[in-house]
Amino acid sequence: HVDESLHPFLVRREVKTRGILLVTTDRGLCGPLNSNLFKLVTEIKTPAKFYTIGRKGTQFLARTKREMVASFQVHDRVPFAEVRVAAELMTKQFLEGVIDTIEVVYPRFRNTLVQDPVCRPVLPLSNLSQFIENLRRHGGPAAVDTDSREILFEPNAQAVLGALLPFYVNRHIYQLVLSAKASEHSARMVAMKTA
Repeated sequence: HVDESLHPFLVRREVKTRGILLVTTDRGLCGPLNSNLFKLVTEIKTPAKFYTIGRKGTQFLARTKREMVASFQVHDRVPFAEVRVAAELMTKQFLEGVIDTIEVVYPRFRNTLVQDPVCRPVLPLSNLSQFIENLRRHGGPAAVDTDSREILFEPNAQAVLGALLPFYVNRHIYQLVLSAKASEHSARMVAMKTA
């Protein structure tokens, strides 16, 4: 029910510089978890600015001389406030045009034995209809886009999007970091049991 050009998070633009958040562990002894992520990073050939969560990622980027903008530390309990600092810095730079995308490279937790290295795009949001389709596929309300009622936004649609979309981006990045921490603990447990 809203025009997609109302918010800069929804507008597609030419990608000159990618913004990539690399989520790794602080310590080793977790099997091939970090090295799989590093392989994924080495495949990135386009211009990119890197942001890291985790000491191993920071060390890797310094060793390979890639452009790192900022490094963040997140405790094992993963407080939202610590992840929000990283998400808000990247969002601010996205809005200023320093970076043209926000992507997260992290180990996606599938189960105790399998953690897949994934590069997940966060911004720009592809479009609202595709977002709603993904939401429905992953357990959201089934009748979201079939509602034909007239909707009144208070104060207006742009203000509602301005409040909701940054909150969504922060929470989405937080969810990906939680998945990375679950992968780390699981991989460490399996590596120690194997040893």
